[in-house]
Amino acid sequence: MIYIIMGVSGCGKSALGAFLSEKLGWPLHEGDSFHPQGNIEKMARSEPLTDQDRLPWLLKLHEVIERERSSGSDALVTCSALKRLYRQILLHGSKAFPSSGPDQDGLPASSPDVCFLFLYGDYNLIQQRMVVRRGHYMKADLLRSQFDVLEPPLDKENVLRLDIRRSITDMAMEVEKHIVSLKSSPRP
Repeated sequence: MIYIIMGVSGCGKSALGAFLSEKLGWPLHEGDSFHPQGNIEKMARSEPLTDQDRLPWLLKLHEVIERERSSGSDALVTCSALKRLYRQILLHGSKAFPSSGPDQDGLPASSPDVCFLFLYGDYNLIQQRMVVRRGHYMKADLLRSQFDVLEPPLDKENVLRLDIRRSITDMAMEVEKHIVSLKSSPRP
C-alpha cells in the first residue's frame, strides 16, 4: 500500500509521515525534496507555484510511487496534492495532464493500492503553525494561495480524512486501523 499524505503547507504532512515511517517501518519519500531548485527559489520569494511549475515535480513523485508499487512495497509519500489534476498525475503520470488528450477523463479516480491521507484544518490554525516553524522555504504568506487552489479529495479518490486538531498519535492510530481493515477485507 502507498499512502500519499496530502494537504496544504504547514498541515503536518512531514510530521505524520516521519511518525508513521518510524512506527510502521515503511520508507518515507518527502515530496519537498523532489522539487526542482527553481520551485524552491520561487516559493522562498513568496511566489505561488503554477500548474506548469508543479508538473515536473509531480511527475518525479509519480515515478517514485510507481517504483514502490511495482516492487510490491509499502511506502509513504508526502505531497500537497492540492488539486484533483495533481492527484491524477501522481497516480497516472503524464497520461493525466490535459495536453495528453481526451483520455484524461477516462482515467480511474483512484487505485486500490494507493490511498490519500488528507490532512485538513482551519486556515488560522495552520497559519499559526507556519509562522513559528523555522528552516522551511515555504513562508506563511503563501498559505492563502494554497487554500485558494485546494480541491479537497472526493470519496471516489480513495481518501482517509484526518483532522489536524487531533494529535499525531491519534491520526497514526486511525491510519493503522485503516491498514488493518484493508488487510482483513477480501481483495477483488
